[in-house]
Amino acid sequence: MPESNQLVDLVQQKIDEFLAEKRSELVAIAPELAAISDVGENLLSGGKRFRALFCYWGWQSVAGIPAADDLFNDESVSSELPGVLMSASALELFHAAALVHDDIMDQSDTRRGAPAAHRRFEQMHLDGDWAGSARAYGESSALLLGDLLLGWSDELLGRGLALLPRPSALAARREFMTMRTEVMAGQFLDIHDESAWASYPEPDALERAQRVLIYKSAKYSVEAPLALGASLGAGTDEQIGALRAFGLPLGIAFQLRDDILGVFGDPKLTGKPAGDDLREGKRTAIIAIARQKLSASANSILDELLGDPDLTAEQVDMIRSTLHDSGAIAQIERVIARNLEKACEAIDNSVLAPSARTHLLELAQAATTRTS
Repeated sequence: MPESNQLVDLVQQKIDEFLAEKRSELVAIAPELAAISDVGENLLSGGKRFRALFCYWGWQSVAGIPAADDLFNDESVSSELPGVLMSASALELFHAAALVHDDIMDQSDTRRGAPAAHRRFEQMHLDGDWAGSARAYGESSALLLGDLLLGWSDELLGRGLALLPRPSALAARREFMTMRTEVMAGQFLDIHDESAWASYPEPDALERAQRVLIYKSAKYSVEAPLALGASLGAGTDEQIGALRAFGLPLGIAFQLRDDILGVFGDPKLTGKPAGDDLREGKRTAIIAIARQKLSASANSILDELLGDPDLTAEQVDMIRSTLHDSGAIAQIERVIARNLEKACEAIDNSVLAPSARTHLLELAQAATTRTS
């Protein structure tokens, strides 16, 4: 997909330009604030940009541009493209904010193979031999960075929407606000269920895990970017409905793949320690399904180990074997396949631009077969 590679580069350019402007604003206040920019720029220096790509192709699918390949020829670039790219880039800033906050809550040490934001700030404290708690300094600084990125995502979105027709901008703004509320709700439900899972009936565990999956990740990873992009292009209810019917099951499959990688992923590819989700005590669909299949004694051992930040490599391997042997992983793989099929069927023969539909199907495969 050469167009997607070009799109990723264009999105990165928009992000870099915006962050450079914000760096100037911060260091004009005080030179110490360059540290905020350094960590933010590092976090946003790369990535797959799935959310931006889904936003762009959501727009392209309803915008009526006959040939996607022509978008990058100077003579035929759509006048709406700069606004769309800014809006798509805003989703990546929002994602970065969510990652910073998520890593604090999960006490994650790494992100994409490098120290998580709060660990970077913590190390600055240690290197400077400053007073007080390095951990508190790191977490507080990262919290502020996450807040800044959240606010900046709204600012960048506003700049993009200002370049687009007012009705489209208003519809896209509503999509963004809904997405933001849903992600925060899903994040709370995630941390709540990690602590309060035993307070609820065992048969509800899978449904609760699915609810977290949908609102914390599935919607904002795929469905919301698609709907936002389609809103930018003044998509019809039928077009946006088709994209939602594609986006939600794909988002579910996307997050289920992420859950598998959180347990079985190669640290060299995922950038996070092996079995990180096990040490964090994530009550994912994998755990809920496994608990339905395991004996009471096996569940007791699983519950005792899950969420222990000091799990050894041997204990992680033991839990992995238990989950695999229970049949939970095979069942999750089947669910991923069914949701991918459901997503693809939703846009088959839909009222979407054929070239965009082709790229959406390619993105669907990439999102659900990834190894990082």
